Amino acid sequence: MPIIVPWKDIPAATLDNLIEEFVTRDGTDYGDTEILTATKVEQVRQQLKRGEAFVVFDEATESVGVMGKEQADEAVND
Repeated sequence: MPIIVPWKDIPAATLDNLIEEFVTRDGTDYGDTEILTATKVEQVRQQLKRGEAFVVFDEATESVGVMGKEQADEAVND
């Protein structure tokens, strides 16, 4: 069962790497306008701070990722 990991408990460099991996993941589409990776990373960081996104650890796959609020709620409450 996935669990939400408080982003504040993750070392800064690790959180940076996690967010960067998330925003550069294959299949991520931001539309017609190209957005710099640094800008995307900052946008996700702000979403984490506002509680609009969460870091989620999946025990079954031993993986960690960033999810939007609705997606995280569904994953954790299944």
